[in-house]
Amino acid sequence: VQLQASGGGLVQAGGSLRLSCAASGNFVGVNTMTWYRQAPGKQRELVAHISSSDSTIYSDAVKGRFTISRDNAKNTVYLQMNSLQPEDTAVYYCNAVFVILGSRWGQGTLVIVSS
Repeated sequence: VQLQASGGGLVQAGGSLRLSCAASGNFVGVNTMTWYRQAPGKQRELVAHISSSDSTIYSDAVKGRFTISRDNAKNTVYLQMNSLQPEDTAVYYCNAVFVILGSRWGQGTLVIVSS
C-alpha cells in the first residue's frame, strides 16, 4: 500500500494550490485521511482531517482558507489551499488509516509561499 502526494510548489502570497494524495495497492478500504505539515524547525502539525463519512476538522491556522475533500472512487484526498501566506510554507504530508492495515504516510510535498 502506498500514498503518493503531489501538487506542491512555489506560489506567491495570496495564491492557491491544490494538493492531492492517492492511495494505491491492495487494501479493503480507507477510513480517515489527514493532511499534516512540518515547517523548518517545527513539529509536524495537523492541518485538516476528513472521516469516512466526510466530516472534517481543520486547524485554526487554516480554517476558512483550506478545504479538504476526498474521492472514494479514486482513493484520493485533496487539500485546496487558498489565500496562502508565507507561514504556510512547509512540507505537507498525507496520512491515511486503512481498514485492517492501519496508518500509512505519504512521502510529503513541499509548499513554498513567497511574500
